[in-house]
Amino acid sequence: MNYLQQSFTIKFEYKVFFTSGLFSPANPLFNDFLNGISTGNNPRKILFVIDQGFIDAGNDVITEIRTYFKVHHAVQLVPEIIMVPGGEIVKNDITYFDRIIEAVNTCKIDRHSYIAAIGGGSVLDLVGYAAAVSHRGIRHIRIPTTVLSQNDSGIGVKNGINYFGKKNFLGTFAPPVAVFNDQEYLKTLNERHWRSGISEAVKVALIKDPEFFLWIENNAGALVERDIDTMNYLIKRCAELHMQHIAGKDPFESGSSRPLDFGHWSAHKLEQLSDFEVLHGEAVAMGMALDTVYSNLSGHLTDTESHRVLDLLIKLGFEISHPIMQISANNSAILSGLEEFREHLGGELTIMLLNGIGKGLEVHQIDNEILIQASGYLKGLHLESSKA
Repeated sequence: MNYLQQSFTIKFEYKVFFTSGLFSPANPLFNDFLNGISTGNNPRKILFVIDQGFIDAGNDVITEIRTYFKVHHAVQLVPEIIMVPGGEIVKNDITYFDRIIEAVNTCKIDRHSYIAAIGGGSVLDLVGYAAAVSHRGIRHIRIPTTVLSQNDSGIGVKNGINYFGKKNFLGTFAPPVAVFNDQEYLKTLNERHWRSGISEAVKVALIKDPEFFLWIENNAGALVERDIDTMNYLIKRCAELHMQHIAGKDPFESGSSRPLDFGHWSAHKLEQLSDFEVLHGEAVAMGMALDTVYSNLSGHLTDTESHRVLDLLIKLGFEISHPIMQISANNSAILSGLEEFREHLGGELTIMLLNGIGKGLEVHQIDNEILIQASGYLKGLHLESSKA
């Protein structure tokens, strides 16, 4: 046999910074970071893409950015600041991707320059994808503005947009060069978006850290009451656990194992079938509820443990069921999510269940009859909690 073989390893490294008043002229963090990356003699530029929903919530970040770069000069600010809508619409409509690519071209953003995204997870996904494919990779900076993006999606290595009606059909694994979490950005979130991101912390605690789950139980009231210090701890611990997972054996998900996707197979389908009226974190809460009860009914999780999970989700203010999630012999639209999840995984269905609080269990088959039972149980519990 006559052939050549090559093997090499690439090291990825990035920091997640926690700060307050990122673009205050008195805060040198952002400028110091840009100064600290060595490069050639050519002038470097930075292009900002901002979530319109973040601006609409009362944040004057455009003025702050322009003022900041009048004081700090590590890179050249591109005058055009691109505004895009937040939420799944920005991932569903290819014109927003095209607009960013066009700006890269017309503003001459090269591989030593930066594209910074400010917004929720959907905007970060879109901009990260555009940065990854432009010139085969432009330095990408993420500035998450929601709980969900600060503790989960914004600190990972995934980027993508929706295509063919399927979530994240187009995408890349490309780490950012840095992530900046500003606690001030959380204060303008509405109640739904404040609560939504907490579900991802519950998720990672359930599959990886029983002590963190207990902490969330003990601090659920403070989280609901929007205590910023409590939320800061939740975000940082959730981000830490997420990053520890990324540093494991399969950061780019070449296998079929997806432990961080606990509760997600039905959540992704619920988002799509609800025309994205259900927020991602809300859908994940319902997906976790379904898979928790399934874990219980299939003999992997005790009644007490199952009740703890459901009670916490309800205490945090989540709905645990939805008409679309109610599975029966005559209503199985959500089940198509299993097939789409299998396809997304690369052929072998791998679903994360619970074998205890903080203990994940992977299975490769799902019993539809048990799913119907789990769905029916949650429907009853949902109706009961709604009357309370």
